[in-house]
Amino acid sequence: MTPAPASAKRLGTVLAAALLGWMFDGLEMGLFPLIARPALQEMQAAHGALAGDAFVGTWMGIVTAAFLLGAALGGGVFGWLGDRIGRVRALSFSILCYSVFTGLAYFAHTPWQLTALRFVAALGMGGEWSLGVALVMEVWPEKHRPMLAGVIGAAANVGFALIAVVGIFFSVTVDSWRWVVLIGALPALLTFFVRLFVPESEKWLHAAQGAPARPFREVLAPPLLRPTLIATALTSIVLIGTWGSVQWLPLWADQLTCGAQPTAKAWTGLVAAVGAVTGCMLGARAGGFLGRRAMFFFMCLSSLVVCAVLFRGMNSYGVAFLSLTFLAGLTTASFYGWMPLYLPELFPTRVRATGQGLAYNTGRIFAAIGALQMGALMREFGGSFARAGAVVTLIYALGLALVWLAPETRGRPLPA
Repeated sequence: MTPAPASAKRLGTVLAAALLGWMFDGLEMGLFPLIARPALQEMQAAHGALAGDAFVGTWMGIVTAAFLLGAALGGGVFGWLGDRIGRVRALSFSILCYSVFTGLAYFAHTPWQLTALRFVAALGMGGEWSLGVALVMEVWPEKHRPMLAGVIGAAANVGFALIAVVGIFFSVTVDSWRWVVLIGALPALLTFFVRLFVPESEKWLHAAQGAPARPFREVLAPPLLRPTLIATALTSIVLIGTWGSVQWLPLWADQLTCGAQPTAKAWTGLVAAVGAVTGCMLGARAGGFLGRRAMFFFMCLSSLVVCAVLFRGMNSYGVAFLSLTFLAGLTTASFYGWMPLYLPELFPTRVRATGQGLAYNTGRIFAAIGALQMGALMREFGGSFARAGAVVTLIYALGLALVWLAPETRGRPLPA
């Protein structure tokens, strides 16, 4: 049934706010792979030495790990806040946090300063995901959830694509990278739209009228402890694969061209993002009719194969490299369409933002370990992104077995 005009406006406003938030979230995340190598080279040169790939790889791992730890903490804090004061108010605070502190990276002059700013910005990014997913899934009708899950996952990758386009038309070098991070401050304007026009989830308002929620206590105790642990394990596999290797592809492209083609990293990011948008839509839709567990198994298998061919078979930048980058983006990002479909189905309304936020963002802690290991492996392999990436992406093999311990939720309504 077509919703009444007022209802349609409400649905559209909620979805627009969430999609813009996710899109800017992706833009913020795509910023660092684009500016990392020139930024770190400039910072090291300022101390009288030329930054080699081992130095860049080490600090890329440290900054990425700090970002993921910040996102994990932010997901827990803002998810709890969303269950306590409402999805919309907490969402606006999270967007303001990540936009302001991303823009402040303009003033960073040492790797440690850059690391600290990425950590604080990540607090807001981690919270935005769980809050936006909870809000949309609670406001929109059940029948639209597979489609919405794909759109949710795709929105962040549209942000990745947008920042890659900026990198194509604006050469990101040691002299220009600071201007690019100022783009990250723009989402602060979105907070005014969110506070003024986005309605609160009626399901949350109804749940808030009952006994006071104790979100962390509930999701960490039976009967919710088991789904929390399973969701954490599955998201950890996804995030380790992405942040421990695939997010490094633009840096690898820059290495393969020896920095002689400044747009190579931007083209790599754009191609990966286009593949990711496609993968998110396919992952959610296929999960809707194949089943949640079967789809996760297929995504792990395809990611394992594609990443093996990419990291073990490529040694130069060109059409073949970009083609495999597209496929890697498609397969490894398909999970991000699947997760907004599956994670909300594991938790009741009163603790949904906390439960999925805790699971998703605890996964980021393990991904931070993966990012640090990527840096350590690069040192071990003499600065080789390819050899390090080939090792880290073996994590997808674990998902082939682990997913069968998860509950199948296809066809069930969201828990009340």
